Amino acid sequence: MPSALPSSEKNVRSKYNAVKVQVDGITFASKAESVRYQELKFLERAGHIHKLELQPKFELAPSVKFKGATRATPALRYLADFKYIDHLGETIVEDVKGHITDSYRIKKHLMLAILGIEIVEVKKRKSSRK
Repeated sequence: MPSALPSSEKNVRSKYNAVKVQVDGITFASKAESVRYQELKFLERAGHIHKLELQPKFELAPSVKFKGATRATPALRYLADFKYIDHLGETIVEDVKGHITDSYRIKKHLMLAILGIEIVEVKKRKSSRK
């Protein structure tokens, strides 16, 4: 049955069925990511973590120009979901994951191999609603 809403008012889903959610005026790629943001904000207010960053960027390889190409390829970057300092003073880089792609696996490997940063994966929780 077709939706009664005009196409401009429909929820937009990603190819992995994630629905964008807005919290505190920030648009998150999924509900799971928005929930984790709220948890981290609570931990920050309680003093358990500090310097919470959203969408931190990491450069894994510089831009290169291949022989015969007219333009250089862009640098290879990884965009994490969150970065913060925990109660022990350790820098934590987190990514909320419901689906793990081959591209993510490669970038996770490069983050550790090149930058010495191990990504903490926060698994999407199963909904208790039926």
